[in-house]
Amino acid sequence: MSISLTRPRIGRRWPAAAALGALGLSLVLTGCGGDDAEAASCVEGGGSFGPESDDTEQVEPVDDGELVVYSGRNEELLGPLYEQFTDESGIEVSVRYSDSATLAGQLLEEGSQTPADVYVSQDAGALGALAKGGCLAELPDEVLDLVPEGYRADDGNWVGLTGRARVIAYNPDLVAEDELPESIQDVNDEQWRGQVGIAPGNASFQAFVTAMRVLEGEDAARSFLEGLVDNDVQVFDGNGAILDAVDAGDLAMGLINHYYRFELAAEVGEENVTAQLHYLRDGGAGSLINISGVAQLAESDRSEDARALVDFLLSEQAQTYFAEVTYEYPLIDGVPAAADLPDLDSLDAPEFDLSDLDTLAETTELIAEVGLS
Repeated sequence: MSISLTRPRIGRRWPAAAALGALGLSLVLTGCGGDDAEAASCVEGGGSFGPESDDTEQVEPVDDGELVVYSGRNEELLGPLYEQFTDESGIEVSVRYSDSATLAGQLLEEGSQTPADVYVSQDAGALGALAKGGCLAELPDEVLDLVPEGYRADDGNWVGLTGRARVIAYNPDLVAEDELPESIQDVNDEQWRGQVGIAPGNASFQAFVTAMRVLEGEDAARSFLEGLVDNDVQVFDGNGAILDAVDAGDLAMGLINHYYRFELAAEVGEENVTAQLHYLRDGGAGSLINISGVAQLAESDRSEDARALVDFLLSEQAQTYFAEVTYEYPLIDGVPAAADLPDLDSLDAPEFDLSDLDTLAETTELIAEVGLS
């Protein structure tokens, strides 16, 4: 059986789910930082990390007689890979699908009683929260070394599967090449008043702001967000809606992840897409490359099977699937990214432990304080 490369409906179709995920991770992290760190621990479980959510009542049951995966990437995308893994290994997999933040919160609440063996996340911040809560097992060097150092946890508790670059989508009919921003702060220039789009409820935007807080400090992040407000930034539900507005000429620019444009081109044809991508390449938060990633649960009683799945997701065939289906960056050597993507090493991503994106609760509070939520 070969992996189908039919492109599933992903990202740009589900802005509400992305916003919910951002909220969920905020709730997780409220209990993961400061004096409340012990309240959200996988040692004891049952942590209190914010208002009650109904999401846990809607999750599907899992069969703990099989390898249990909590998957923060949806069934349309990863279902074919899990099936391929079972066909090749003989290991049956029971998957619980939800957004990454909801599942991270569930793992913290379940603690040592969780049935999960493997966690797949769309965001490094959720993985960092689980590592901080003591939920994750340390991966061996032979797994970690498959991925460049910047795209795995410094403490070895998780490893990246794909890279997801922050970019500025722009309409070349409205933005001349010599007018393109040189830094992320340039989007707040007066000439772009009312012509820049963001999705403040989206997890990827919040991860970007969190990176700014980590790299440049709270004051710099607040100043940038206040600048957006003062410059009449346009607010959208998700990255796909921003891209559509830029492509239609309703906006000059928008802050999104790179793969949305490639998905749009695959849907409607490259010749029918006006919007282009600008990569800042300045080593700051605007050049952030976040990851989707995978980890083994510390309490798993099926560690060999869990390791087998991690190995499979980092295999050439799985990494090729990601590159050709979602247009994200594969992270192992020997697997090329999609055509027209700049080389990953050329993007000058900021250098810090992506686990530090786990302070998203403070980010969502800051976004609310400046009036963007």
